[in-house]
Amino acid sequence: MTGRYARQERFAPIGQTGQRQLVTKHVVVIGAGALGSANAEMLVRAGIGKLTLVDRDYIELSNLQRQQLYTEDDARQNRTKAKAAQRRLKAINPEVEITGIVEEFSEENGEKIVQDADFVIDGTDNFQTRFVMNDVLAKHRKPWAYGGCLQSTAIALTIIPGKTPCLQCLIDHLPQEGKTCDTVGIISPAVQVTAAYQTTECLKYLTDNGTSPELVQVDIWGRSYSAINVSRLVDPICSSCSQSAIYPYLTKERGLKTAMLCGRDTVQVRPGEKGSLSVSNLVKEIGNLTDKIRDNGEVLIFEIDDVRFVVFQDGRTLIHGVSDVNTAKQLYQRYIGA
Repeated sequence: MTGRYARQERFAPIGQTGQRQLVTKHVVVIGAGALGSANAEMLVRAGIGKLTLVDRDYIELSNLQRQQLYTEDDARQNRTKAKAAQRRLKAINPEVEITGIVEEFSEENGEKIVQDADFVIDGTDNFQTRFVMNDVLAKHRKPWAYGGCLQSTAIALTIIPGKTPCLQCLIDHLPQEGKTCDTVGIISPAVQVTAAYQTTECLKYLTDNGTSPELVQVDIWGRSYSAINVSRLVDPICSSCSQSAIYPYLTKERGLKTAMLCGRDTVQVRPGEKGSLSVSNLVKEIGNLTDKIRDNGEVLIFEIDDVRFVVFQDGRTLIHGVSDVNTAKQLYQRYIGA
């Protein structure tokens, strides 16, 4: 057996039957940072049929320590993660249909993105996006693998709507202390352990081998392990997954939308209407205000008064050097205007 998937087919729980199943499946990975990169690469190498990657960010030098799909040139050029990952993964396995989407997963686009997904993997770095994911996936009965990692600790859980508790059910059982990788750090092995659990659960589900009901936590540095069976923690009146669910995180907001980014003194601002900004026109206007401006075709980056703006094609903007959302909105309206 010398084919691409020969060794995987020798693994009895998958076998040739499971491999034939995998090639028909579509997995959506939300977030193409550390966890998203690791999961996406394993799935592409495993021979999944279709992979969709969704990420709102671009590549910086500090990402390279743990985000395995990217190179120093990607960071130097500030390429978007979703498109850089798409190119790299296609080079790894051209048999897989791969789509990179440079957007934030939100209440506006989430349902469309996952509509034909067989499984979804959480590669995000914040609970706001995760709870949007949780509502979308509960509403559409899509299975998914939650994952988180910080310092040397990995945590993972598989959520099967209608069978297991959702993220909202478990809100009091998950760590949300406000620490981030930017404030307390992270080592790459913690990422790999988390992704290993997530990808394994995905492969098990897609090949009809079932999934685990346990919330797993591993400290790879301290060599500790715990697993809690959460199957009895389903909340019968949960606002996200019960029969009376109202999906609170799917309420669409009007006007500018803001979000703080993972301990980076950065605020993300999204325009109220997608497509309301012309980046080409903005290049001309900003060029009259500063010579610190660069357009790489994926993002427009400029600096004014020690504040750095990174503008994506959909009008979404990261404003670096600002930690107040109201200030960020004012700067966005002053220089972007959408």
